[in-house]
Amino acid sequence: MDFRKATNIFARPDFDGDPVQIYEPTVDQPVVPPEEEDNTEPVNGEEPLNPDDFRPTTPDIGIDNGETEVTKYYVNNIPVSVVNERVQYYGKDGKLITESLKDYSRKNITKEFSSLDDFIQKWNDSEKKEELIKELAEHGVLLEALREDVGQDLDDFDLICHIAFDQPALTRQERANNVRKRNYFTKYSETAQMVLNSLLDKYEKEGITSIEQGSVLKVQPLSQMGGSAVELVRAFGKKKDFDQAIKELENEIYNIA
Repeated sequence: MDFRKATNIFARPDFDGDPVQIYEPTVDQPVVPPEEEDNTEPVNGEEPLNPDDFRPTTPDIGIDNGETEVTKYYVNNIPVSVVNERVQYYGKDGKLITESLKDYSRKNITKEFSSLDDFIQKWNDSEKKEELIKELAEHGVLLEALREDVGQDLDDFDLICHIAFDQPALTRQERANNVRKRNYFTKYSETAQMVLNSLLDKYEKEGITSIEQGSVLKVQPLSQMGGSAVELVRAFGKKKDFDQAIKELENEIYNIA
């Protein structure tokens, strides 16, 4: 028995809406019910509803379409991702570490070199700068990524000194111009001076590793000077004299006494 007459509220439209109309066709009516007319009228002067307002729309989701480039390196067999001037890698405890590329590079450089003098000595003693650069990359000194971050056409030497030891940095063009101003080439023969000037131009455009290659005399611009590689070397004397001239050029570039 419904003593509180609670069931009566089910008949109220304001509780559960209008009752569902069940279509019961007679013998002469179609089985399919006719479409209901839209009797929706505006309330209190409001504009009638537009069905298009209720159609689903595509959400505006920000997608970078690959514009944010992620570069992955491996440092001591640990994957390191570089994106937007930051690095991400997993520490020994399995936690994700995020830090700025500059801080990450500075930390790894100072692990290898205790001071600026220590680095300069190592740089000067390296017969092939490319080997030293590769060694640094294996220890997390990512010079190419760092150069993009700094945004300057810096020499690898300057990049390291600037980031790790707060030294003023010079571009390759500035270093090459300083060598030209000192005009130390005059002690060589005319052909040897042409070779050294061409090597200096090559350094300015491509970097120090480009003039340390064994085939440097066989590629542009030296290959266009005329004469074979052997003849160009003879302008310095013997092969060891040519190698010594390259070493002196490097010392002049970095102004190392």
